[in-house]
Amino acid sequence: MKIYVRARTKVGEGVRQPKFKVVATTGDATEKIKFRAKHLRKSELEQIAEDCSATLVYLESPRGTGEGSNKS
Repeated sequence: MKIYVRARTKVGEGVRQPKFKVVATTGDATEKIKFRAKHLRKSELEQIAEDCSATLVYLESPRGTGEGSNKS
């Protein structure tokens, strides 16, 4: 099973909020996982992945998005 996550784009530096969002999960029909939270901390994701024998896949943010970008 794989859990795909990406860093949130609207979280400031030093803010103590969850910084990752689950994008997708994989697995067969017998292997299901449901997330009730919209945003999770890295330590929480790592613990869930370890308990489920899953692999975390960190997606890269596309260029021009996130804090400090110029969106024209």
